[in-house]
Amino acid sequence: MPESPAVSFPQDRTCPFHPPTGYRAPGREATPLSRATLYDGRTVWLVTGHAEARALLADPRLSSARENPAFPMLTARLAGTAQRRIELLGVDDPEHHAQRRTLIPSFTVKRVAALRPQIQETVDRLLDAMIEQGPPADLVTSFALPVPSMVICALLGVPYADHEFFEAQSRKLLRGPTADDVDTARAALSEYFRALISRKQRDPGEGLLDELISKQLDTGAIDRDQLVRLAQVLLVAGHETTANMISLGTFTLLQHPDQLARLRSTDAVVPSAVEELLRYLSIADGMSRLAVQDIEVGGVTIRSGEGVVLPASVINRDPAVYPEPDELDLHRYARQHVAFGFGIHQCLGQNLARAEMETALRTLFDRLPDLRLARPADTIPFKPGDTVQGMLELPVTW
Repeated sequence: MPESPAVSFPQDRTCPFHPPTGYRAPGREATPLSRATLYDGRTVWLVTGHAEARALLADPRLSSARENPAFPMLTARLAGTAQRRIELLGVDDPEHHAQRRTLIPSFTVKRVAALRPQIQETVDRLLDAMIEQGPPADLVTSFALPVPSMVICALLGVPYADHEFFEAQSRKLLRGPTADDVDTARAALSEYFRALISRKQRDPGEGLLDELISKQLDTGAIDRDQLVRLAQVLLVAGHETTANMISLGTFTLLQHPDQLARLRSTDAVVPSAVEELLRYLSIADGMSRLAVQDIEVGGVTIRSGEGVVLPASVINRDPAVYPEPDELDLHRYARQHVAFGFGIHQCLGQNLARAEMETALRTLFDRLPDLRLARPADTIPFKPGDTVQGMLELPVTW
């Protein structure tokens, strides 16, 4: 297969809901695997084919263990924290399977269904406050961020009164801008969870964190350091990604009034609309892995020790799977997307994220039918390409 010139990774989007144009440069469309260059000059494999991505994400010969010195770190900020252990997301089987097995009961479809009334109550309460205050409003701080933040706090048993602290630390973890910022945020969250775990051991509650303390920590199945790291992952992942999907999903729908009209036409379209938004926006664009054995895929050989990057924004627009992939179509069947990853590391909280997005978007546009941007779309800032995609702010009026 002739090789296309390597492109730099990551790149910023020029439009918040479209992939960076460089990932699909001329001559690369028919190439499911090509080459990309990271910030430090390292060359890795860039996987843009849907079938190839799903095959690789399910292949145990690709490792997620970031403790390996050869693991491809995508930015200098992240490289500064290389070889730091990340529970669940950054470990391989069999350890990953053991961690995931303890958490699965809390994120099943049935368990999430039981949470839907609480999610609805949270959404209504936030909209009540936003409407009472009156327009304009920043939808990120007034609605998109507090919805999943409140829900994950209730699920974990973390006091929402501390949300400003852990949201600020989450921003530093994901956006830095320096490795020192990331280290400082990680240390602050670690100290916070150590203190919270000690308090819960003295005075247990009913959250998932309390269950992990009684069933895992107190029985010796995991140690305190492991529980602290796991709690960080659950808290940060549990609110940051969904918040971005709610804000960017709202922005995108306001920019596609024909599709917004479909969403408003009937509640029956809401689940498929959410799946299409997940495909179309693909906010987690930095999936990376390390080959620990040679792998033949897509007509090339990925050698042991080589890095692999899988940009979901391009994978989810493979025309072999999605006709007219750059068109937003809320009636499209998009469930086979990789917005939540694929394989053993497929997002554990995907059922919860879907429930939050469905409730938030449906209720938002039901209660504010005249919702619109308060400023021209091209003046509203969105996040850079080296982090989870989303809106930095979303000024709206009604």
